[in-house]
Amino acid sequence: MLRKRGEKGFTLIELLIVIAIIGILAAIAIPMYRAQTVKAKLTEVSNSMSNVASAVAAYYQDEGRFPGAMSGATQVRTSLGVSVPEGVKYISSATPIAVANTGAITFTVQGTGDTTVDGTNIILTPSTTTEQAINWRWSGNIPTAYLPKK
Repeated sequence: MLRKRGEKGFTLIELLIVIAIIGILAAIAIPMYRAQTVKAKLTEVSNSMSNVASAVAAYYQDEGRFPGAMSGATQVRTSLGVSVPEGVKYISSATPIAVANTGAITFTVQGTGDTTVDGTNIILTPSTTTEQAINWRWSGNIPTAYLPKK
């Protein structure tokens, strides 16, 4: 079709610039999106750990010491009275939880779809103050970008 005089349109350079801008934005946004989805999946793990941490803290307040070492969700449920999900999406079904006699709680992560996170451990370690308050600290062999803040 023939163009009429005075008709305007986009040039090839303008279209290439727009495509380049979209490509740059996508290169930045996709990794950030993936990291945020993994963090969202890990909230299931950190929420379960917080429930166990509350039970460990209550045990410490009642008994004046941390509970003995235990491994597995069944033993945690019978000893501390808190239910830990087993075999759900993001908590390992093999050994989902372990509680050391120091009160440290360890969960094994699975099924997030990120190879840097799957199979790693998140550890919640207590420390007591002179007033018998408990401060919890997150650690583990999971990348630090995925550790919960507090």
